[in-house]
Amino acid sequence: MIQLRDTGFLQGPRILLRDVRLSDVNERYCAWMNDREVTQYLETRFMPQSPECISAYVSSMAESRDSVFLAMVLREDGRHVGNIKLGPINWMHRFADIALVIGEKSEWGRGYATEAIRVVSNYAFMTLHLHKVTAGCYANNVASTKAFLKAGFSREGLRVQQFFCDGFYVDEVLLGLVRPS
Repeated sequence: MIQLRDTGFLQGPRILLRDVRLSDVNERYCAWMNDREVTQYLETRFMPQSPECISAYVSSMAESRDSVFLAMVLREDGRHVGNIKLGPINWMHRFADIALVIGEKSEWGRGYATEAIRVVSNYAFMTLHLHKVTAGCYANNVASTKAFLKAGFSREGLRVQQFFCDGFYVDEVLLGLVRPS
């Protein structure tokens, strides 16, 4: 895994981002990953998520050489409220995708996704020296698209009828942010 430097975590004004640990795979985390509303735009929604399955994923991410998988933790009380992933990283062309989930529904709409996207993008540019970060969102996932746009991403394109969601095909919104000069 790509280790975070110095302090072991990245800081935003209200959140800390740190490696996701096996100890994070608890009852709350498993509940997120089996909640239809939380996972409605995640590919994991197609399979039940057991603690063993989630633990195996966390372990595989810890061993990855081309992804950074981080827990979003609230600074005020230390609660783990979601995850964000940078990767896979294309080291040749110096870009990576960003994906995230806010599992705690009580924290939706509070700007944590935008903050985490900004912090991870800065890490990608300043520490990993990437040239670009990208993201893709289901078109009906308005909150996610809005979070990326607020974090400075631009809408770069649309893949028409890319995903099957709730009985219909929906478009994928393509977003990107180039390293500031």
